[in-house]
Amino acid sequence: MRVTADTNVLVRALVDDEPEQARLAREALAASELVAITLPALCEVVWVLRRGYRIPPAGIVAFLRRLIGARNVAVDHGAVALGIAMLESGGDFADGAVAWAGTQLGGETFLSFDRTAVALLAAQGHGGRVPQ
Repeated sequence: MRVTADTNVLVRALVDDEPEQARLAREALAASELVAITLPALCEVVWVLRRGYRIPPAGIVAFLRRLIGARNVAVDHGAVALGIAMLESGGDFADGAVAWAGTQLGGETFLSFDRTAVALLAAQGHGGRVPQ
Protein backbone atom coordinates (compact mmCIF):
# COMPACT_ATOMS: atom_id res chain seq x y z
CA MET A 1 0.00 0.00 0.00
CA ARG A 2 1.16 3.52 -0.82
CA VAL A 3 -0.16 6.06 1.70
CA THR A 4 -0.12 9.75 2.50
CA ALA A 5 0.33 10.13 6.24
CA ASP A 6 -1.82 12.64 8.09
CA THR A 7 -0.41 14.71 10.91
CA ASN A 8 -2.28 12.77 13.59
CA VAL A 9 -0.79 9.45 12.45
CA LEU A 10 2.73 10.87 12.50
CA VAL A 11 2.26 12.47 15.92
CA ARG A 12 0.74 9.28 17.39
CA ALA A 13 3.68 7.24 16.07
CA LEU A 14 6.10 9.59 17.77
CA VAL A 15 4.66 10.61 21.11
CA ASP A 16 2.93 7.38 22.12
CA ASP A 17 0.39 9.23 24.27
CA GLU A 18 -2.40 6.97 23.00
CA PRO A 19 -0.72 3.54 23.13
CA GLU A 20 -3.21 1.69 20.89
CA GLN A 21 -3.25 4.42 18.25
CA ALA A 22 0.54 4.69 18.46
CA ARG A 23 0.91 0.97 17.83
CA LEU A 24 -1.54 1.07 14.91
CA ALA A 25 0.19 4.12 13.41
CA ARG A 26 3.67 2.58 13.65
CA GLU A 27 2.48 -0.73 12.18
CA ALA A 28 0.67 0.96 9.29
CA LEU A 29 3.64 3.18 8.47
CA ALA A 30 6.13 0.32 8.64
CA ALA A 31 3.95 -1.95 6.49
CA SER A 32 3.43 0.62 3.73
CA GLU A 33 5.42 0.37 0.54
CA LEU A 34 5.51 4.18 0.39
CA VAL A 35 4.68 6.82 2.98
CA ALA A 36 4.23 10.22 1.35
CA ILE A 37 4.59 13.04 3.84
CA THR A 38 3.52 16.44 2.59
CA LEU A 39 4.98 19.77 3.65
CA PRO A 40 1.73 20.88 5.30
CA ALA A 41 1.71 17.68 7.38
CA LEU A 42 5.34 18.18 8.42
CA CYS A 43 4.73 21.81 9.35
CA GLU A 44 1.74 20.73 11.43
CA VAL A 45 3.75 17.95 13.09
CA VAL A 46 6.48 20.39 14.10
CA TRP A 47 3.93 22.90 15.38
CA VAL A 48 2.07 20.26 17.43
CA LEU A 49 5.29 18.88 18.90
CA ARG A 50 6.61 22.33 19.83
CA ARG A 51 3.41 23.94 21.07
CA GLY A 52 1.30 21.05 22.24
CA TYR A 53 3.90 18.65 23.58
CA ARG A 54 6.65 21.17 24.37
CA ILE A 55 9.30 19.02 22.73
CA PRO A 56 12.52 21.02 22.29
CA PRO A 57 13.80 21.71 18.78
CA ALA A 58 16.65 19.18 19.10
CA GLY A 59 14.12 16.41 19.82
CA ILE A 60 11.99 17.44 16.85
CA VAL A 61 15.04 17.53 14.57
CA ALA A 62 16.02 14.02 15.69
CA PHE A 63 12.50 12.78 14.94
CA LEU A 64 12.46 14.44 11.51
CA ARG A 65 15.82 12.99 10.57
CA ARG A 66 14.77 9.52 11.66
CA LEU A 67 11.47 9.88 9.81
CA ILE A 68 12.91 11.06 6.50
CA GLY A 69 15.63 8.43 6.71
CA ALA A 70 13.11 5.59 6.65
CA ARG A 71 13.37 3.43 3.55
CA ASN A 72 9.75 3.94 2.55
CA VAL A 73 9.28 7.67 3.24
CA ALA A 74 8.96 10.25 0.46
CA VAL A 75 9.33 13.96 1.31
CA ASP A 76 10.57 17.13 -0.32
CA HIS A 77 14.11 16.74 1.00
CA GLY A 78 15.16 20.28 0.13
CA ALA A 79 12.25 21.79 2.06
CA VAL A 80 12.86 19.51 5.02
CA ALA A 81 16.57 20.34 5.05
CA LEU A 82 15.92 24.09 5.06
CA GLY A 83 13.16 23.67 7.65
CA ILE A 84 15.53 21.73 9.89
CA ALA A 85 18.26 24.34 9.40
CA MET A 86 15.81 27.04 10.45
CA LEU A 87 14.67 25.05 13.47
CA GLU A 88 18.26 24.39 14.53
CA SER A 89 19.11 28.08 14.28
CA GLY A 90 16.19 29.15 16.46
CA GLY A 91 13.59 29.79 13.78
CA ASP A 92 10.48 28.07 12.56
CA PHE A 93 10.51 24.91 10.47
CA ALA A 94 7.58 26.21 8.43
CA ASP A 95 9.44 29.35 7.33
CA GLY A 96 12.21 27.23 5.86
CA ALA A 97 9.77 24.85 4.20
CA VAL A 98 7.74 27.73 2.74
CA ALA A 99 10.86 29.50 1.47
CA TRP A 100 12.13 26.33 -0.20
CA ALA A 101 8.76 25.51 -1.76
CA GLY A 102 8.57 29.06 -3.08
CA THR A 103 11.91 28.73 -4.87
CA GLN A 104 10.63 25.56 -6.51
CA LEU A 105 7.72 27.59 -7.88
CA GLY A 106 10.00 30.32 -9.22
CA GLY A 107 10.20 32.69 -6.27
CA GLU A 108 13.58 34.29 -5.67
CA THR A 109 12.99 36.18 -2.43
CA PHE A 110 11.15 35.15 0.74
CA LEU A 111 8.93 38.12 1.58
CA SER A 112 7.83 38.32 5.21
CA PHE A 113 7.14 40.75 8.04
CA ASP A 114 8.96 38.26 10.29
CA ARG A 115 12.37 39.93 10.52
CA THR A 116 13.84 36.98 12.41
CA ALA A 117 12.81 34.54 9.68
CA VAL A 118 14.28 36.80 6.99
CA ALA A 119 17.57 37.08 8.90
CA LEU A 120 17.79 33.34 9.56
CA LEU A 121 17.07 32.53 5.92
CA ALA A 122 19.76 34.99 4.85
CA ALA A 123 22.18 33.18 7.17
CA GLN A 124 21.24 29.97 5.34
CA GLY A 125 22.07 31.60 1.99
CA HIS A 126 18.51 32.29 0.88
CA GLY A 127 17.16 35.64 -0.18
CA GLY A 128 14.61 37.34 1.98
CA ARG A 129 13.30 40.77 2.76
CA VAL A 130 10.76 42.63 4.82
CA PRO A 131 8.23 44.71 2.81
CA GLN A 132 8.94 48.43 3.13
